[in-house]
Amino acid sequence: MLTNGFLGDEVARLGFGAMRLPIIDGDTSKIDQAATDEMVDAAIAAGVNYFDTAYPYHGGMSEIALGRSLARYPRESFYLTTKYPGHQMADIYDPAPIFEEQLSKCGVDWFDFYLLHNIYEASIDVYLDGRWGIADYFVEQKKAGRIRHLGFSCHGRPETLSRFLDFGARKYAELKERDPETAALFAGENIMEFCQIQMNYLDWTLQDAAAKTAILEDAGIPIVVIEPLRGGKLASLPKEQATRLGSAGTNMSAVEWSFRWLMGIPTVKVILSGMSTPSQVEENCRIFQEAAPLSEEQKGLLMDVAESLKGGVPCTACRYCTDSCPQQINIPMLLSTYNDMQFDTSFTISMQMDAVPVGQRAQDCIQCGACMRMCPQGINIPDALEKLARSLEKMPKWADLCRERAEAAAKLKEASA
Repeated sequence: MLTNGFLGDEVARLGFGAMRLPIIDGDTSKIDQAATDEMVDAAIAAGVNYFDTAYPYHGGMSEIALGRSLARYPRESFYLTTKYPGHQMADIYDPAPIFEEQLSKCGVDWFDFYLLHNIYEASIDVYLDGRWGIADYFVEQKKAGRIRHLGFSCHGRPETLSRFLDFGARKYAELKERDPETAALFAGENIMEFCQIQMNYLDWTLQDAAAKTAILEDAGIPIVVIEPLRGGKLASLPKEQATRLGSAGTNMSAVEWSFRWLMGIPTVKVILSGMSTPSQVEENCRIFQEAAPLSEEQKGLLMDVAESLKGGVPCTACRYCTDSCPQQINIPMLLSTYNDMQFDTSFTISMQMDAVPVGQRAQDCIQCGACMRMCPQGINIPDALEKLARSLEKMPKWADLCRERAEAAAKLKEASA
């Protein structure tokens, strides 16, 4: 198994993601423990040692199931990661009881890597709010040895990522002044030691992962990748794109193309895959047994394939349209979301759109056409925003998902009381 030096540890480049574990009767909260054990055993036998879960995965059951599987192995033989759910909508945020619950659910005394879950446009103010003291609490847990490395995941735009990194750097400077001994426990001059972002060859441009990678590289922050296959969409390509890759004279599957492209990014230390079957574990582990970098020609082909997968409108984010909009709508951002939805829909889109201020959402466009007169690309912006608004109406609401997750967590606590 290929490995990387990651914050002083030797970590497998392939990580085991526990967001899509095998389930029973289609119920995402009923995890097939025997099948999960089989997959974990196969992964460990192949050299995987990095396991990632989170508080809300599988209705709160992912931490339990993964903890049970890993409990059959010596604690020092694997690296366990989970996350604090400050991104979920709630009346109060108290990290202490959730952290204690996570330790208990996973059956461990410490986490090797711990993340503040999903920094994005709506959640960032929760994490920065001094009332909750979320970052301070987890700095104390690192000091106590119950977290070895502290980081965060981010589904936000590049400017949100930069804002949170600035916060982490300020907190580190304060800590260094107040408690230099604890500050010395951190890998760099930021209390956020690593970052987890969505990255694949399509989202390199579609979700601006290239800009986020550059920001993290400049800050000296190593990267853990999520959604390397875009929820499986890049594992099974349309016939046209599959034929183009197949004509390149290699025997690589669409999955292997995706992983080998990611392996070529130096700051990427772990690539998480949310595996659901033993065959997926077998294929992924095979790919990560040896380094076989893509050639420049192959990278160019993959970028061409990425462009051919995109739909939507040719917005260049010149922002001429925003100056003329009487609603002050962030039109380039909404058009980027519109383009994203032409490939696939996901809860993260609904979540991000819920963070847009009321009055400046897609449905708030008054169809005045002022933006069209300013657009160098000739985009019918009101039409695209109307289509986006209609699509968003059909999607699950982030607030509803947060409520469902809170109810599931409460039921789980009742059952274990």
